[in-house]
Amino acid sequence: MSEHYQNLSLANPEANELSGSQKLFLALGLTGLFILVLALVNVQFPYKAIWLLASIALILVGVIGYSRASYKSLPGIHNNGVFFKSMSGRGVWAWSLGVVLTALYVFLYWLPGYLGLGQDGAGNTGLVGFFDPLSYFLNGHAATQWFVYGTLYTLAILAFGYKFILKYRHNKYQVIRTISVMFFQLALAFLLPEILTKLNPTVPYFSKDIKNMWPLNYYFFEDWHLTAMLKGGNLGKWMLYFGLAMIFIGSPILTYFFGKRWYCSWVCGCGGLAETAGDPFRQLSSKKLSAWKFERWSVHFVLVFVVLMTIAVLYTFLSSDANSGFITREIFTWGMVILLSAIIATIWIFKRKSLDKDARYTMVSLGVIVVGTMVLNFSMNATNIFFIDSNLLRSVYGFLIGAAFSGVVGVGFYPLMGSRVWCRFGCPMAAILGLQQKLFSRFRITTNAGQCISCGNCSTYCEMGIDVRAYAQKGENIVRSSCVGCGICAAVCPRGVLKLENGDRSTRFEQDPIQINRDGISVID
Repeated sequence: MSEHYQNLSLANPEANELSGSQKLFLALGLTGLFILVLALVNVQFPYKAIWLLASIALILVGVIGYSRASYKSLPGIHNNGVFFKSMSGRGVWAWSLGVVLTALYVFLYWLPGYLGLGQDGAGNTGLVGFFDPLSYFLNGHAATQWFVYGTLYTLAILAFGYKFILKYRHNKYQVIRTISVMFFQLALAFLLPEILTKLNPTVPYFSKDIKNMWPLNYYFFEDWHLTAMLKGGNLGKWMLYFGLAMIFIGSPILTYFFGKRWYCSWVCGCGGLAETAGDPFRQLSSKKLSAWKFERWSVHFVLVFVVLMTIAVLYTFLSSDANSGFITREIFTWGMVILLSAIIATIWIFKRKSLDKDARYTMVSLGVIVVGTMVLNFSMNATNIFFIDSNLLRSVYGFLIGAAFSGVVGVGFYPLMGSRVWCRFGCPMAAILGLQQKLFSRFRITTNAGQCISCGNCSTYCEMGIDVRAYAQKGENIVRSSCVGCGICAAVCPRGVLKLENGDRSTRFEQDPIQINRDGISVID
């Protein structure tokens, strides 16, 4: 006769059993997903609109009900057993989910026909055809694979955003921040572009997501996109001018006052998915020094890549004929030379001490090479400003960075590498905002070293891989370009050691080191 022994260890490695209500809501959510799987394999549903709404409703009810059963009655913030669970601890379920997500992105980008997208004028079938009723209702056109993706993406942020709010409901900052990303994704990224498309059926396609800025929206300055906006009437021109204003005016001002968190943690869809659906995986972000070194080079390499690609594409788009437009290739080239030189000179004169030695000299060397190449190419009257076909640069960036990195790896590897793989290692928007945050912003995370008990919660749950505890132990303010200001480190701290602040820039790098002696704690002068 077998006997059951209860493990009374504080670090109980046995996974907690699901309650009856959790099992019920999990079954409902999986039923909703199963309907989508049936549509994927081309099962024909009568009254597709009803079945689609039923699938979405079941997924929402399943996630919301499961979340309430898991967190509603629990005080505080609970991450119990995250390293022992298969899904959040790189177990079999995590690898399975990673494979499914990766495969989904491969089909979205390169094999949409397998999802049911109609080819050569044929109607949609499968999963894409299943979403046709919703697409016709919102934008007046048949669904595409990107409409399906946008719907599921928004659904994930809304459903798991509710779960996130329940989990962190005692922290006002987390609640408001999550409501913000849910609103921006639903209203500005999903509904508004679809409705504007329906209201302007004759206007050529261009991105109508006003929060998706360059360089994250890397095709903003591509010839087809600029042409579509210029031919898009008042709406297209407004989108063009608003996009330019946000890039050169709005974004730097907001980053100065609030750090990059205003975008990366409050507005961005990539960050929104990472914070909500990706929350169970945040502890998987590597805190190794080698990962940080790779991060510094990889994310800034992508930023340089997108800047060079944009310059090359714009140069090709413009004409040398002064009568063809206000900006000619000559004006553009010398304007970019002056702008890049001014930026590098300003950083070197006023902010070089804020950068590591390798960063300073890499910046100057790269600037000299880029500016020199532009001047040389222009003096030779070359068609391509960097001796490389701009279309080739665009294609390489779109494939390697825009698709493979941001999508396949960026989301598909959530269960294996943490929720901010793309934001940390590849996002050019995070890179450019990070530079502004490090050099010019008022934002910092202050620490109270005398209260730190070195529990390590802050470092464990930092999705950007920052060793927050090392700063807290030394009483140093955290001023890192990679920090997205999510505030989870402060939320999970049991002693209130960390605080997000927008303060005087002159005190950003101050520290309050301590020493511990027999008489207690005293501050070192």
